[in-house]
Amino acid sequence: MQNPARSAATEAPDSGYSGGDSLKPAAPVGLLVSNGWLASIFLAFLSSAGLYYVNIFPVIVDALMAGAGLSAEQAGQITFSNTMGAVIGAFTVSWLIRHIPRWKRAAAILLCCSIGMDVLTIQLANLDLLIPLRLVHGMLGGALVGLGFAVIARSGIAGRSYSMVLLVQYIGGFFGVRFLPALVAEHGTYVPFYALITFSTLTLLMLPLIANYPLPTAEESRVQAENRVPLPMLPFAVTLLALFCFQFANMALFAFIFDLGRSFDLPQSFISLTVSWASLIAIGGAALAAFTGQKLPLAKPLAIALVITLVGLMLFVFSNIRPVFILANVVTGMTWAFCVPYFLTMASRFDSAGQMGAFGGFASKLGLACGPLVAGYFITGGGSYTQLIIVATAVLAVCLAAVPAAARLDR
Repeated sequence: MQNPARSAATEAPDSGYSGGDSLKPAAPVGLLVSNGWLASIFLAFLSSAGLYYVNIFPVIVDALMAGAGLSAEQAGQITFSNTMGAVIGAFTVSWLIRHIPRWKRAAAILLCCSIGMDVLTIQLANLDLLIPLRLVHGMLGGALVGLGFAVIARSGIAGRSYSMVLLVQYIGGFFGVRFLPALVAEHGTYVPFYALITFSTLTLLMLPLIANYPLPTAEESRVQAENRVPLPMLPFAVTLLALFCFQFANMALFAFIFDLGRSFDLPQSFISLTVSWASLIAIGGAALAAFTGQKLPLAKPLAIALVITLVGLMLFVFSNIRPVFILANVVTGMTWAFCVPYFLTMASRFDSAGQMGAFGGFASKLGLACGPLVAGYFITGGGSYTQLIIVATAVLAVCLAAVPAAARLDR
């Protein structure tokens, strides 16, 4: 593989992370400048639409537990089925990326079908059908996100676009966590699904404006293969493992953050306000990732951010102290938005068609799916939130194994 730093400087100087972008196979055609900031934002919406429900997981879980009378275990099963479907969809599309030249048509179909599944969820209003419905919805959304990640990986602006993905998700999460709980209390359990429909519809309207970002031709692939110094697969495997553990640990706590706060005798209004504003402040983490990625190698910022995340997770043990609960949410929110683009950018370096970037999306969704499921069983089985915080912190510590892999990529 080519020297990452040199490749970024010569091929994609406006791309975000230092060396974090795949080579552009051809000049994309579309209604937008293909390497502009607006293109990055539209690509971020494309890659967020299928998984927007993750950003409002606390609202969905709390609505199902409080509004529909489900236990933590049952709510965890439903959110697990949604996210596990995304894992299946992302894994499937990762193998098909090189065989989807007309990706816009595929994205439009996936968006329309996802909207249809959300409408069915609301209309049927049958909790017994939620698990299979959300499983299918997750499969469609996972395929869409995997497709979006692959397009980003070959866009030439991958580093910046991955940061924009987190920015879009956190802004959406802020509005969702801030306003949806009150709407759920007023209008019922299924209000969050109307939010999902709105997000998907907005993305569908953006789709025609996105550039084509075609697959590399056979000749371009051959030339790139001849000029590439192969990297061993161990760094790639470690990157996927770290991404899984990072998402697992964070989502295990985030999905149950309302119930966690109540277990420390915090009022609902305070928890909702804290989580919503922490989501908004966390946007700074994505912005900081874009800036440091342009100026610094990957390894050192990633290592610092992971250590800060460990400290932030442990702060939740003292959630009974309100300023500490606020600080823990803000710190982990910012580092979450900071680290994920780094992990995804590392994965995207391994090929030019975006297939490995899609596999990064698969590992991310697998962690997001398993975190709430394990946490739900843990809490229902009698475990305390303090114990869950310690377990999540231990899982996240595994992510530090990715730092040497990042250092190797920097070299």
